Amino acid sequence: MSTIQIDRLLDTVIRQDASDLHLTVGRKPTLRLHGRLRSLDTKVLESDDMVALMKAITPERAQQELQEEGSTDYGFAYGTEARFRVAVFRQRGDIAIALRLIPNQLLTFEQIGLPPICKELVRRPRGLYIVTGPTGSGKTTSLATMIDFINTNLERHIITIEDPIEYYHYHKKCVIAQREVGVDVPSFSEALRRALRADPDVVLVGEMRDLETMEAAVRAAETGHLVFATLHTTGAAGTITRIIDAFPTNQQAQIRVQLSTSLICVLSQVLMARADKPGRVAAFEFLVVTPAISNLIRENKTFRIDSAIQTGKKFGMQLLDDHLWQLYEEGKINAEEMIDKSKDPGDLTEKVHRAGGMVGRTELDAEED
Repeated sequence: MSTIQIDRLLDTVIRQDASDLHLTVGRKPTLRLHGRLRSLDTKVLESDDMVALMKAITPERAQQELQEEGSTDYGFAYGTEARFRVAVFRQRGDIAIALRLIPNQLLTFEQIGLPPICKELVRRPRGLYIVTGPTGSGKTTSLATMIDFINTNLERHIITIEDPIEYYHYHKKCVIAQREVGVDVPSFSEALRRALRADPDVVLVGEMRDLETMEAAVRAAETGHLVFATLHTTGAAGTITRIIDAFPTNQQAQIRVQLSTSLICVLSQVLMARADKPGRVAAFEFLVVTPAISNLIRENKTFRIDSAIQTGKKFGMQLLDDHLWQLYEEGKINAEEMIDKSKDPGDLTEKVHRAGGMVGRTELDAEED
């Protein structure tokens, strides 16, 4: 029986520039390449293979957690080539592993396609900067780019709280500390509380998972720190509602006031397979908190935020569906991908039809033409 070497698999991920590697019993190792799954030409994995692969990369601490909790996640450096974020979990009594490639190369604002105003906003001395989107939408990459921009151009003390640490940052103009939840500190909320005693200018909260963390992040933004945080929500207005709804009813009026004064912006993003060349492209919704938007938040009129974004183009704002349509018109994404990721699929489908396009054609139809 031939054994499968983890090194060869990881080399393949890096060489093919795949975003993820999935290892599970009863299937060949599978890459996610530009959003699509591709099986590698090797043997089908068996239980013993999975145990061996897991032991080859999983630190003692994480193996212990897998034993006790049934799952574990961690990050590790693979030579100087790259880092991987790993999730190991049990399913049907066997082990499954998902590895996400974290490139060592940090991207620039331009390479990611971030709205130009993002650059101006990261220079702010205080406030809450929220980046949202579904899992795998590139939030971590966008945040790493912003942190790197601050690190390169401004003099700040930066503390990041991550689970696990993905991109490594090195001291440039800034002093930077990266704390990993479960290794350096027990929880996000505890880390945030302690971070504020360490004289930071910038704090990155990997995820606002619970009420305690949200409260601490808003408080930090109010007390004169620039706080970056992520949430798994789509759309700017939905993000604000989600934060407010996380609080008990009797605190909601207060958190609305706090958010209206401390929130700088919400960047909401999705990642799609490109139609014009191999690779992926991001689409963004961007809300900048102007006095008018601040009033909408305070007065509980978040349902009017989308139309305020539409009229706020001069402040650099944009709606997700508008950006998706722009990418579609430029030929960077196909209609299905656009509609799949949109907030109002009906509206965009109609737009495609009006422009004489088709939706719902399979790749096979296109190839037969």
